[in-house]
Amino acid sequence: MKTLFEPKSGLLSVPYQPDEETKLLENPPRFTWMPGQLENDRYMLQISSSPSFETEVTTTIAPIPYNLYTPDHALEPGTYYWRYALLIGEQAGYTAEDGNSCSSWSQSRMFHVPEGLPKTPLPGRAARYEGTNTGHPRLWMDARGVEEFRERLRNDDDYCGWRTFYEKSVVPWLDKPLIPEPERYPGNKRVAKLWRKMYMDCQEALYAIRHLSVAGVILQDKTMISKAKAWLLHAASWDTEGTTSRDYNDEAAFRMVGAIAWGYDWLHDVLSADEIDLVRGVLLRRTEQVAFHIMERSKIHHVPYDSHAVRSLSSVLAPACIAMLHEEARAQAWLDYTLEYYACLYSPWGGEDGGWAEGPLYWTTGMAFVIDALNLIRNYVSIDFYKRPFFRRTGDFPLYCSSPDTIRASFGDQSYLGEPVSLKTAFNIRQFAGITGNGHYQWYFEQVARADTDPDTKFYNYGWWDFRFDDMLYRHNYPQVEAVPPSVAVPSVLDHTSESKDGSLQAVKWFRDIDWVAMHHRMDDPDEHIMLLAKSSRYGSMSHSHGDQNGFLLHAYGEPLAIESGYYIAFGSTMHMNWRRQTRSTNNILIDGHGQYAGKDKVLCMEAGGKVERVDASPGYGYTRMNATQAYRENVPYLERYVREIYFFDEDYFVIVDTVDLVKPASIEWLFHTLNRMKLSGQTFRVMGDKAEMEGRFVYSSSGDLSLHQHNQFTDVEPEEIEGLDNQWHLHAKTKSAQSHRIATLLVPMKKDESKYVSYFLDDQDHGVHIYFTNGDGKTRKVEVPKAY
Repeated sequence: MKTLFEPKSGLLSVPYQPDEETKLLENPPRFTWMPGQLENDRYMLQISSSPSFETEVTTTIAPIPYNLYTPDHALEPGTYYWRYALLIGEQAGYTAEDGNSCSSWSQSRMFHVPEGLPKTPLPGRAARYEGTNTGHPRLWMDARGVEEFRERLRNDDDYCGWRTFYEKSVVPWLDKPLIPEPERYPGNKRVAKLWRKMYMDCQEALYAIRHLSVAGVILQDKTMISKAKAWLLHAASWDTEGTTSRDYNDEAAFRMVGAIAWGYDWLHDVLSADEIDLVRGVLLRRTEQVAFHIMERSKIHHVPYDSHAVRSLSSVLAPACIAMLHEEARAQAWLDYTLEYYACLYSPWGGEDGGWAEGPLYWTTGMAFVIDALNLIRNYVSIDFYKRPFFRRTGDFPLYCSSPDTIRASFGDQSYLGEPVSLKTAFNIRQFAGITGNGHYQWYFEQVARADTDPDTKFYNYGWWDFRFDDMLYRHNYPQVEAVPPSVAVPSVLDHTSESKDGSLQAVKWFRDIDWVAMHHRMDDPDEHIMLLAKSSRYGSMSHSHGDQNGFLLHAYGEPLAIESGYYIAFGSTMHMNWRRQTRSTNNILIDGHGQYAGKDKVLCMEAGGKVERVDASPGYGYTRMNATQAYRENVPYLERYVREIYFFDEDYFVIVDTVDLVKPASIEWLFHTLNRMKLSGQTFRVMGDKAEMEGRFVYSSSGDLSLHQHNQFTDVEPEEIEGLDNQWHLHAKTKSAQSHRIATLLVPMKKDESKYVSYFLDDQDHGVHIYFTNGDGKTRKVEVPKAY
């Protein structure tokens, strides 16, 4: 018998789960393990109520083609054990007793299934597609659905927003000339502007083919169908190995697959046999390119943290494989992989609270495509992944961490940085309103939709999605939910739900799955809203995250005060690599001029993580303690501890306490970024905005007064990248060199021209420094800062 290789799971690898420490969120549990070999690996899995795996109480599943598995039925509450073995050879039948057909068994792991979990099994491969339609179309609707839609249109010519979709998203393509196949980069060296133009050209091809096909078939309009067919055959003529291939420009490739899949599916019945073979052959090859990268190169079932590969499950494999199912064997294999990934490993960027470690833009992008895919899957295969806990809660993430009235108030890469919340974010959260009935999500959508009146003028919208088409599909598939504005009286709760019994929001929201903390007051009124967002995430600077553990952002009274600084130029630009990703661009600290690791090594990026250690909330009080020690280790190996505490007192002001201990003396630079030049005086800095101001004051520093200066430069950014862009201002408050530092900072946001302060005094009679703060209502609060010896 071959001995099973059981490598330890690394930072980037899938874990061995479940075990006795696993908190199950759904039933059945999801099983993952490290692969027993690098290729041609298939497995036998056993689940038993007995640690010795007696046959009568043990379920054996084989063959399993990957190192992940979701059972096809829920388990009874109780204690279970599981183990796996690597299958050997190509035998059709496998038994646990046949030592020649499998390796030795893995370590046995125990887990507990509690009562009351949502039941989310995945149908097995043998029965997964029984009853699915073998005709066309399949994407969105089948032939019966098309006829029902036609009938509705006969009675209401604006059914599901059809009139707007037809006038703005269909008619313009009737007279638009066919787009030429994109040319190569000069010298085949990627240029950001050309890269973007390529994928936007392909997005237009998608719009033309999808919208003309859908509208032509529904209206039975021969002219429209003929035009759609011309676009489809033109796109199918492009070189599958050329400029729109997956390896040359993956964004262009994703869009080409989508375009051809929709055209092939909706125009299938008007294509000749030769045209069907041609288009399906092109679709198969383009899908194969993406599938190969996902499954063989990136191997997201081994290492799930590839943002584009995970997204291409939704944008490529789901629509293409549904369109080709029952016609191409590989399409079923790729669709099986996609469904099993969604059931088991999705999402690698979040978990039980619905968070998204890459930030709100990549939540928006990821969710936009996964929503499309899950709707297609639900409609065609009748598998509803929206029942999974992550999808029931993920609308909370933009609600709390990218609130509808805020600007520059969230973390991570953002193409709309400096602009209001994206309308697509609002469309996504409306989807989750339709799924969950959460009125706060609908309120969010309506707030953003009312403010964003020209979304198509922005490249990060037009090059990615068509709002009329998306709106039509949503209104066809889901009910309208009544909007519920956030309550004025915000309760202080820390449970998982965004909506308490009285319909109000949480004052302090802790996303434990990604270690972000949001503090809010009066989200219902932009002129009164105060929001502080902080993070210290285990994901570190991985993917589209930055070196900003222990960082914070502050938006108050309609004004960004402590900002996410910089601009979106392009991924990989000097602005992106040398400023935006680096700690010096964040509201954080530098140690001897060094920040957290935020380079190109994925392992070091993940190692440069942080942790939210504690969150508390009660009426008039919010608190979080964050530890970013590990984030600095690569660049500051002599750091022993860096902890930041943030207090939110009486919905009025904030106190930030930084504790830094080192092996040897070092100076600390306390960083703060804002839009306008600050007024510096002594130990204070005043932020001046159009609607709001803020007074910052260093009330205590164990090493003596800090030296304050500000500048308006983006360090190490190529000048041509920021030509014509407004300056921003960056505060550096530097300490004297010391082995330990304690810094307490008071932040008092206020409305424009408001005369307001918070008084304070210090008492240091014992081993701590007690600082007392009193606001304008006469309420006094105490913060204790341990002394630095």
